[in-house]
Amino acid sequence: MGWVGLSLLLAALSTAYAVWRLLRARNMQLWIGSYLRRRAPRVSDRPVHVMFCFVDHFEPMWHGADLPVQRARVDRWCNDYRAMASRHRDADGRPPQHSFFYPEEEYAEEHLDKLAALCADGYGEIEIHLHHDNDTEANFRECITRFGHVLHERHGALPRDPVTGELRFGFIHGNWSLDNSRGDGRWCGINNELVLLRELGCYADFTLPSAPSDTQTRTINSIYYATDDPSRPKSHDTGVPVRVGGAASGDLMLVQGPLGLNWRERRMGVMPRIENADVRRSCPPTPARVDAWVRTGVHVEGRPEWVFVKVHTHGTQEHDMDTLLGAPVDAMHAHLERQYNDGTRHVLHYVTARELYNIVKAAEAGLEGDPGQYRDHVLPAPPSSWAGGRAAS
Repeated sequence: MGWVGLSLLLAALSTAYAVWRLLRARNMQLWIGSYLRRRAPRVSDRPVHVMFCFVDHFEPMWHGADLPVQRARVDRWCNDYRAMASRHRDADGRPPQHSFFYPEEEYAEEHLDKLAALCADGYGEIEIHLHHDNDTEANFRECITRFGHVLHERHGALPRDPVTGELRFGFIHGNWSLDNSRGDGRWCGINNELVLLRELGCYADFTLPSAPSDTQTRTINSIYYATDDPSRPKSHDTGVPVRVGGAASGDLMLVQGPLGLNWRERRMGVMPRIENADVRRSCPPTPARVDAWVRTGVHVEGRPEWVFVKVHTHGTQEHDMDTLLGAPVDAMHAHLERQYNDGTRHVLHYVTARELYNIVKAAEAGLEGDPGQYRDHVLPAPPSSWAGGRAAS
């Protein structure tokens, strides 16, 4: 090999090493293979129904805020979200739905009363969020059980299973660390968390995607069942896709939001940014991002014409509220309604986490047609919706 060939080889190796270091710095080696191997879903001749679900790690006490600041955060959400969402409607005549995953460790009765009133007016539902560290199975069981009963009995949140009568809830893990999935073992401590969640009544987990965290799974852009292995953490790294004609398996359903690469907004003008469905001031929901979310095509296998778009945020951080409650998210909904609700190519449905789960289960059962009719297919609406839950429709 001549000097020219050797120089080219060294340059190629140097570039490859630099790219690999950049991948590892963002933990992209965990999922980039799955992303590159994934095939785009086949486009159906029938209208594509878009289920849009906004989940929120809603933390009024973020950054150790005192009570007046907490109240201001919750009050702004209850006032400004109502005003913004009331200007929008999906194909079913419903406004945008917000799923408030409220942290157990930040419980304050007055905050939940206000959120429950907003939800009772038809703008969303309340679910369970939890930050914990070095936890035990006994404490986890007691914590989730107690909080679930408080949410249901005092605030009308969470449905009861019509068959078993048990409380059911959706879950988001604080610090992304579901099933002890952080490499350093922090912010969880329980290797059998999927089993515990199933036994406590969790119908599905909505934590992922978590990139660039090392808690991100190899499985991406999927709705799947994971089986717990108590001998190791991160049992949900892989699983069995939910499919038409299939049945529940393993321990827990996981509903993932879109994850991929954003080539329009590159780091240093070269490397694409990670698209992880996070919405905040630093990553506003531009039309290009919305289009990318829909194109990702997260769906139940065998039903590609039902697309599930789950995005997330941390809604109570002041520097993001103008985005979440103001013009950027207002424009996001306008784009969704303009581009994905013409009734011919696309039909838009704003759904809560619970409604998304019900529609997934309807697809699994082989049901067809308009997915909007399956919002309460398996789990009914929580009590807070009974009096005025559809009033905003």
